[in-house]
Amino acid sequence: MKSHMKYLAAAILIAFSATGAYASDTAQTQAAPAIAAIAPISAYDLEQDVTRTMKAFDVPGIAIAVVKDGKVVAARGFGVRKLGEPAKVDGKTLFEIASNSKAFTAAALAMLVDEGKLKWNDPVIKHLPDFQMYDAYVTREMTVRDLLTHRSGLGLGAGDLLWWPTTNFSTDEIIEKLRYIRPATSFRSSYAYDNLLYIVAGKIIAQKSGKSWGDTVRERILTPVGMSTTTTSLAENEGNPNASNAHSKIKDKISAVKSMPVANAVGAVGINTNAEDIAKWMQVLLDGGRVAGAKGADGKELRLWSEAQSREMWTAQTPMKISTPKGPLASTKPNFYAYGLGFQLRDYKGQLVAMHGGALQGFYSRVLLVPESKLGIAILTNAESGGALSALQYRLMDQYMTGSTPTDWIKLVADVEEEAHAKELERLKAASGTRASTSKPSLALSAYEGQYEDPWYGIMNVKRVGSKLVMSFSKTPDLTGEMEHFQHDTFIVRWKERNFNADAYATFSLDHDGSIDHVKMKAVSEETDFSYDFHDLLFTPVKAKK
Repeated sequence: MKSHMKYLAAAILIAFSATGAYASDTAQTQAAPAIAAIAPISAYDLEQDVTRTMKAFDVPGIAIAVVKDGKVVAARGFGVRKLGEPAKVDGKTLFEIASNSKAFTAAALAMLVDEGKLKWNDPVIKHLPDFQMYDAYVTREMTVRDLLTHRSGLGLGAGDLLWWPTTNFSTDEIIEKLRYIRPATSFRSSYAYDNLLYIVAGKIIAQKSGKSWGDTVRERILTPVGMSTTTTSLAENEGNPNASNAHSKIKDKISAVKSMPVANAVGAVGINTNAEDIAKWMQVLLDGGRVAGAKGADGKELRLWSEAQSREMWTAQTPMKISTPKGPLASTKPNFYAYGLGFQLRDYKGQLVAMHGGALQGFYSRVLLVPESKLGIAILTNAESGGALSALQYRLMDQYMTGSTPTDWIKLVADVEEEAHAKELERLKAASGTRASTSKPSLALSAYEGQYEDPWYGIMNVKRVGSKLVMSFSKTPDLTGEMEHFQHDTFIVRWKERNFNADAYATFSLDHDGSIDHVKMKAVSEETDFSYDFHDLLFTPVKAKK
């Protein structure tokens, strides 16, 4: 994903880039020991680097957690929870971590494997008989492992408009609609990040536990780990004054915006947490599933999943394309890059790094673990800047892996991001300048009005309001915008929620008789997040019933 792009839920990281089963219910209600005393940060001035980062990338608030050699080195906040208000971010301030939730889903499945309730290579239809992909062969062959490894054949972010921005589809409706989404490649042939199959994985967890994904994760992971303030939905945050506000860019100016609940996609993006709690989570991950100092019902050490499952989650499953970062960031190029189970895997300075990123509206996060250095780093932000995450990622890894003389990653990443954004603005200006500005729509505006249907999304409406056409997506309340004529039969939809930064072309194609045959859409800016997968839609007019 590129700089300035919101990577939801998603989110792809930018290229800078032995035994044990579930403990009994009694054991799981026994909280882990309190967080270790925060060690001094020695001579390293963490606050200076974070403050510089917030200024360079327009980020109002950041929380940092660092775990080293089994101890919590840092779990603290910087900046403010909401722009224009005095409340400070601290170690307990909640942030949405979006796709960093995928590791919790992978861990919950690993626990089920340890327990013998499923196997990684079980067909999905063994556990969800109604599961169906577009291709019958894929339906039959897709395994539980495949749900987590982004090799299904779906295109990048395919179907994300079923849950993003906030939709009225249920989780079951989203899963049912997978059968209508055409694949982009053959099964298991290549990597393409998706969210929908993690929603399916969450459904399997709920089915096996007899409880919701959120209740299961809370009972079997959050409570025993001692993540007492972490939540599995935005609804749980209501009434908690120490929750960060979302922030997005509107016309390149940072602004406080509303959060977007996505209760139908929790298996992919459901967790909200803070620096103190995520430090505990990283300690468990680095210790192979063991909760240090906690005992199970049998009096033995509490282990949530086996070391074998830890190895499985951090074993390469799907190769990923290696790109060379631009200019001064070229030195961050990995020698290998792959997806495991809920984690992206790469190397840095000769060591394995298991990591992931996440984003929902107004929040970006990154979690990375370096097992050989016994190092875990989490960066939680209340803004949408991949550059801020990358700058701090490399600065903190350099500090805690080698203690080497630091490269000024903050300046280098900021310069590269600024240059890329400037080039995109020039491209947009050029596209506008070459359009056929004197062209007119082929039809009267009233002829474009009506209902249109896509096979997997459903209904989109075009209505005339005064002298303007307005497009609205029937199951996505906030996806409504005025249609500005661009050229010929192409309009630009300017979404009412300007912080989406996802305006889209809508091109109407006519049949031989002059009637509308179909409508295709495409994001105007190349910086638009991939979860706005307008390009996968094919709307055709809904014919009036006779």
